[in-house]
Amino acid sequence: MSSELHTERRGSTLVLTISDPASRNSLSDQVYAAGIEALGVAESDPGVRAIVLRGDGGHFSAGGNVSRLRHNRDAAPDAQGQTLQAFHDFVEALRVCPKPVIAAVEGAAAGGGFSLALACDLVVAAADARLVLSYGRIGLSPDGGITWQLMQRLPRGRVLQWIWLGEPVPVAELQALGLVNWVTDSGQAFAKALEVADRLAACAPNAIASAKDLVNQWPQRTLAQQAALERTQFLENLAHPNTAEGLAAFAAKRPPAFE
Repeated sequence: MSSELHTERRGSTLVLTISDPASRNSLSDQVYAAGIEALGVAESDPGVRAIVLRGDGGHFSAGGNVSRLRHNRDAAPDAQGQTLQAFHDFVEALRVCPKPVIAAVEGAAAGGGFSLALACDLVVAAADARLVLSYGRIGLSPDGGITWQLMQRLPRGRVLQWIWLGEPVPVAELQALGLVNWVTDSGQAFAKALEVADRLAACAPNAIASAKDLVNQWPQRTLAQQAALERTQFLENLAHPNTAEGLAAFAAKRPPAFE
């Protein structure tokens, strides 16, 4: 049985749950397709203010299904190429979705599971979670955009150490390096992620989307180009009804009611 992606609304938060506890929520084509579809629906639904990605049971995701990898290597290498593309399309969908996406990590987040967590905008992890890049131990190289994610933030030697040796990286170290935003007690990552989602829901959605777009685009731009884009988006947001509400609420010393 392949893993599935379950969707659930918790108020203004859309919860996406990777579900196949028997395999520690290994990833599958079904998860990728359902995830891309759910993100597309969420983008056009003003009632969704934030998204939480989690795993079913005690783990986030063990990454690729090793049994399926063995089968595809021997019998269907083209199918594996299609699976990788679907995975990467899901990662890209998480990155460009204008709604904030929060990973709630418990237990194992290995290989592609680690990649998926870092593809989210914010990460909440239990203190005893095991985030590991285990590719080298089975003769594979990384996927899911993990090398791009890590090289944006870490020294080259640290990235290679994690990939080559496949040692679990302590959550406290990941937080110190800025890869994890919040650390919780075991079993509390999902609750914390929902709390963060509620706080984000109180912000103006247009401002949230603009900030994410600006942060996403900086690697391809010079300072002058980035500042020009900031100017454009600032003026667009200034004209948005939410800004009128935010300014009025600030003057009246009351909470804003954003659209």
